[in-house]
Amino acid sequence: MDTFTQKTWFITGTSKGLGLDLTKLLLSQGHKVIATSRDTSILAEELAEFKETLLPIKLDITSDRAVKNAIEYAIEKFGQIDVLVNNAGYCLVGSMEEMTDEEFRDTLNVNLFGTVNTIRNVMPYMRKQESGHVINISSVSGYTGNAKAASYNAAKFGVIGLTEGFAKEVEAFGIKATVVAPGQFRTAFMDSLQYVKNRIGVYGIDEAEKLWSSMSGKQNGDPQKLAKVIVKIAEMEQPPLHLVVGTDVYEPVRVKRKAELDEMKTWASLSLSTDFD
Repeated sequence: MDTFTQKTWFITGTSKGLGLDLTKLLLSQGHKVIATSRDTSILAEELAEFKETLLPIKLDITSDRAVKNAIEYAIEKFGQIDVLVNNAGYCLVGSMEEMTDEEFRDTLNVNLFGTVNTIRNVMPYMRKQESGHVINISSVSGYTGNAKAASYNAAKFGVIGLTEGFAKEVEAFGIKATVVAPGQFRTAFMDSLQYVKNRIGVYGIDEAEKLWSSMSGKQNGDPQKLAKVIVKIAEMEQPPLHLVVGTDVYEPVRVKRKAELDEMKTWASLSLSTDFD
């Protein structure tokens, strides 16, 4: 019979969607959760029964100092952090030309640098305890660049590369890393999409907004099943480094990978032509 091992999870973006579903699942299983969000009121309302094992922290992950303080507080209260899940994020819809410098950078601050902040500040504790698992949530947009989502593509591609390099750095310390790339799941994510303020008609952002809004609540992915997948990953002795999740992701990523290999073969003569004679 399997024995239950309680773990302490630190999760970002827990006020809704996957973060909230994952928090609920873990608490129901008996784990401890440090649940962070810009707004923690819903956690206090919906999860009051778990006050002994839930630590809600209001947090702006773009502030390195705030993240450092939150992790120190979490360690003080619960003693350690076994699993870090970088889930917080949002997508800005718009073409490269339409995006202002501020809009582009804000997207990267949340989706990429927020992840950097949590990893950097949790590492001293995980390294000392010689264990831990960092799970970073990327997206299908981290594998296939999509039009009208330049800053989101950049951030989510970055999360994948960051995770790959990080995994090599920390393997010797007994720390694991996984990057999860979900497709479309039936969460509030679609309702939280942001759109460029300065629109240029030819890029069709007005039409894109109508299309994306109409898809909200119709996605095929079940976020509660995704939460279960993440818990399963954290229980593995040898978890995957990369995991794409969703029927709408698996095939497009596989096809893209094959197309990339075919393209490399097509242009191999140029690729291999640059060494000194």
